[in-house]
Amino acid sequence: MSERIAVQPAIVLLIAVPLLAMAATACTGRAVRANTDAAPILLFTGTGTSPGDVAALETILTANHLVYATASSAELNAMAQDGIGRYRLLIVPGGNFVEIGNSLTREATANIRDGVQNGLNYLGICAGAFLAGSFPQPYRSLNLTSGVQFGFYAAIRRVHKTAIAISIAGGPTLDQYWEDGPQLSGWGTVAAKYPDGTPAIVQGAFGNGWVILTGVHPEAPETWRRGMTFSTPASTDNAFAATLIQAALNRTPLSHF
Repeated sequence: MSERIAVQPAIVLLIAVPLLAMAATACTGRAVRANTDAAPILLFTGTGTSPGDVAALETILTANHLVYATASSAELNAMAQDGIGRYRLLIVPGGNFVEIGNSLTREATANIRDGVQNGLNYLGICAGAFLAGSFPQPYRSLNLTSGVQFGFYAAIRRVHKTAIAISIAGGPTLDQYWEDGPQLSGWGTVAAKYPDGTPAIVQGAFGNGWVILTGVHPEAPETWRRGMTFSTPASTDNAFAATLIQAALNRTPLSHF
């Protein structure tokens, strides 16, 4: 596995998918790294991911003393299903979900899907949440959602990134960083909602694996907030990001509506 730390500004990309009105989104990255055989968490850092979001997630992992390894597209493509099965959690960050999916071979996406079916847990953030859904050929997805395809959160018009008040089940409302993220209707139980009531965070089982998907970025650092107004401190949102990672890692259901 590679062990890279890349810190760059968030990428904003939008790619139209013909005939389906789909688009690829750029959702906008440090931790305790170990030998890949010993790491319980695999963080995907390949083609299409936002380096800034990779860096943000690494910061959260480090702060919470969580051991992880990283994998590029080529490394994940070369990994057999039993290799993926060594890990307890795969995290796919924000970025461009079409580029992420198309950087992976069909064998790799099948291996990930089989891995989750057999007990690998999955945390998908923004693009990683889109990728967990289903979209048709020739675009590659993981289809951890029994055929459900997610759309963009559409209550905000002509804005690609902003602060959004997210209602957390059993908890407070938190202002979260959003960047062209999905709304997650049609699959799983709802752990958090957008202001219009559509799902912002969902969770559910796929076979023996536990899947958590989020359309917002609780891992976003303070530097992403320039020019926006948040009532929730970045530290509070980051603590919630750690909660999502721990819940996915340990298969702990979040409170839900």
